[in-house]
Amino acid sequence: MIHIKPPHPIPQASDPKVFLAGSIEMGAAEHWQDKVVERFANEAVILLNPRRDNWDSNWAQQKDNPAFREQVAWELNALEKSDYIIMYFDPNTKSPISLLEMGLHARGGKLLVVCPLGFWRKGNVDIVCETYGISQFADLDAALTHLTSLICNNVYAK
Repeated sequence: MIHIKPPHPIPQASDPKVFLAGSIEMGAAEHWQDKVVERFANEAVILLNPRRDNWDSNWAQQKDNPAFREQVAWELNALEKSDYIIMYFDPNTKSPISLLEMGLHARGGKLLVVCPLGFWRKGNVDIVCETYGISQFADLDAALTHLTSLICNNVYAK
């Protein structure tokens, strides 16, 4: 497994790339990405994790802020280059950017959505998944089991 975080470049390797989209919310969400890293530690996969180690919550979230722009550009690039996108909605967050990213990729065929009971917009997420045929899971473990089978069977979303 290769684990990439911003601002590091995304490798051109042929291993499947999985973007870890979903709740971060300035640190309010559980560190669910760590579970994914642990689960795929011995697999031939590239994990693209937007949870930046050196995030500064004082950064102005404006397009003219170079650090913020770099982060957003990295995420958009990683989403495009990924073969799969795990989208996890933590019930303790609002996750507006994750909802935006879900909308951007709803028709792309590479989303695996985890939206537990209690997420404030679960109904919206459920209907979008149903409408666009997006694989949806009740918990992260179920999504990771499904992703493992896709990767092991070389079923690439692209």
